[in-house]
Amino acid sequence: MKITRDNTLVELTPENPQEAQELDALWRVIVDCAKFNKKLVPVGEYIPGEKEIARFNIEE
Repeated sequence: MKITRDNTLVELTPENPQEAQELDALWRVIVDCAKFNKKLVPVGEYIPGEKEIARFNIEE
């Protein structure tokens, strides 16, 4: 998954079919056109070289 950032805009670009499916599933959970959109809230910390996973909670 390619991740790019331009100020406050973040783009996720899938690099294979599995990532495309995962991004589609994430999009469907976070974006709800009929109700309110959800947000990703960071959990814990991400430290390159020590903790290789960045975790987020999906909140209303």
